[in-house]
Amino acid sequence: MSRRRRSVMSEQLKYELAKDLGFYDTVQQEGWGGIKAKDAGNMVKRAIQLAEQAAAKSQQP
Repeated sequence: MSRRRRSVMSEQLKYELAKDLGFYDTVQQEGWGGIKAKDAGNMVKRAIQLAEQAAAKSQQP
């Protein structure tokens, strides 16, 4: 029995990251299952970087 986990990232953010990282066409043609594990890892890394930058900005006086 498989369970689907609820996504933490919005679909809009995922598509934006895919465009920035250069595999948006693959997602459009094959869906998220068509991307490489490396690309998925890079997407998560970039999302973390963006979150850290936003947190740092919000803590500045």
